[in-house]
Amino acid sequence: MAHHPSHSAQLPALNRAAGQIEAVKRMVADERYCIDILTQLRAARSALKSIELAVLETHMQSCLKRSASENETQQAAQIAEIMTLLKKYE
Repeated sequence: MAHHPSHSAQLPALNRAAGQIEAVKRMVADERYCIDILTQLRAARSALKSIELAVLETHMQSCLKRSASENETQQAAQIAEIMTLLKKYE
């Protein structure tokens, strides 16, 4: 079984993002102004994007780097995996 890096450093940011989503739920329930809800949603999206980039960076610095030292086939597979993921965001 391959060793995967820990992403526990992202837990505080994930908790903040979860709090932002809970805030949106309360705002909707309280029938708050649309722009206020959209602003909070944008903040949550931004928080998730930052977490996503941090996890990707860790993956590239750990998993991809390790596969580069193992063999070219594994490295090519992991690069293809990242490219597939990135293409989903187009």
